[in-house]
Amino acid sequence: MAKKWITVSRVEGRASRQAHADLPEGTYEREISKEGFFGPAAFMYHRRPPTGWVKFEGPLRPRAFNLAALDEATASPWAAPLVLRNRACEIRFWKLDAPMPALARNADGDQLLFVHEGEGDLFCDWGRLAFEAGDYIVLPRGAMWRLAPRRGAAILMVEATNAHYALPEKGLLGGHAIFDPAMLDAPKIDDVFKGHQEEDGETRVEIKKRGAVSIATYPYNPLDVVGWHGELSPVRINIRHIRPIMSHRYHVPPSAHTTFISDRFVVCTFAPRPFETDPGAIKVPFFHNNDDYDEVLFYHAGDFFSRDNIAAGMMTFHPSGFTHGPHPKALRNMFEQKKPMTDEYAVMIDTRDPLDIGEGAAAAEVADYVDSWKGGA
Repeated sequence: MAKKWITVSRVEGRASRQAHADLPEGTYEREISKEGFFGPAAFMYHRRPPTGWVKFEGPLRPRAFNLAALDEATASPWAAPLVLRNRACEIRFWKLDAPMPALARNADGDQLLFVHEGEGDLFCDWGRLAFEAGDYIVLPRGAMWRLAPRRGAAILMVEATNAHYALPEKGLLGGHAIFDPAMLDAPKIDDVFKGHQEEDGETRVEIKKRGAVSIATYPYNPLDVVGWHGELSPVRINIRHIRPIMSHRYHVPPSAHTTFISDRFVVCTFAPRPFETDPGAIKVPFFHNNDDYDEVLFYHAGDFFSRDNIAAGMMTFHPSGFTHGPHPKALRNMFEQKKPMTDEYAVMIDTRDPLDIGEGAAAAEVADYVDSWKGGA
């Protein structure tokens, strides 16, 4: 239902009238906001970094996982290690070292595949899509599919449980900003797909529903379509084709980088962009209370300027209720960066419902991540 927020607009004490710019000298800004960055907000100006704790205990502590250390390859996506889950979202990290012997079908919801490593072909009801590192592939609920990597592949899987993926509303920017929908590629019934159809014989389809896997066995390859039409299809876009929104005078919030939306979470993409150039604008992510959303960041490639000791293939998890922001090393560059642009690719998943940690994440946890903000004044 529509909300009538209880709001008051005023400035008290030493404060900037413009968020994320012109901070009072010697202060650190912290944002408290409703509904992520979409509701009313207050901006606090502290004398010390809001993450300057010397000890942090309890389940709310920030977590990090080195998913690259999950080495075991599995032939089925439904056997991939579970990283995080709630009733609206399931996140797995899947390593695949050979073509899938069976087809997969997700009856629980739309499936998003982010290719962290590898290249090859995806075969599905609609035809063939080639894939490479940095690709997002959205598979509609119920699609039959199989990956055939040329070498090994590493895939971040994000399920929209009992829901769907859609594109975000872009408002004043217009529908062609960030990426033009014309950049979305669909499968083709090409000669490679027709060759795959000739690989006939007994074929298993592993169907996931309510977390359990059922197996339908066919005496032939059921990817035998000869044509299709309509507006429902898997789509692919590469992370390098995303053109981030930025302002040279203002550090835009993460919500400006939203790539896909589902009912209870969003997927955002951080890609290289120029740093802010206005002298008064902050040039690092601002401290903020994470009060309504759990925040997950998967680091794909590059130099992750707001985090220390984070490498490609790692994931950070900041539960809702936790105040967070840049690490101390990044904070020293709050108003002046040494490079003209960021150099990072990362996938962010913000969920409206709390996430539970799966066995895959627990096995790859970086235990001392909570201490990485120490010494930040």
